[in-house]
Amino acid sequence: MVLKGHYWILMSRICAITGKRPHQGGKIIRKGQTKKSGGIGTHVVKSNKRTFRPNLQRVRVKLPSGQVKRIWVSVKAIKAGKIVKA
Repeated sequence: MVLKGHYWILMSRICAITGKRPHQGGKIIRKGQTKKSGGIGTHVVKSNKRTFRPNLQRVRVKLPSGQVKRIWVSVKAIKAGKIVKA
């Protein structure tokens, strides 16, 4: 793990095929009743920092050299057929 700003980034959680990695973002907390449902509108109360982590799975992959290896691969790459499972 590497401390970047105020976040811990998991370096091992990177897709070996697509290069997907954790990204930093925010979660906005709102309070109040929406105008649509008869209120006076919502107001932003708090903004929290968070990390968006990719959906990675550790799978046994057959490499082009014929070697079988366990690597972290994103589900998007698995669904797209970019790897050959061993």
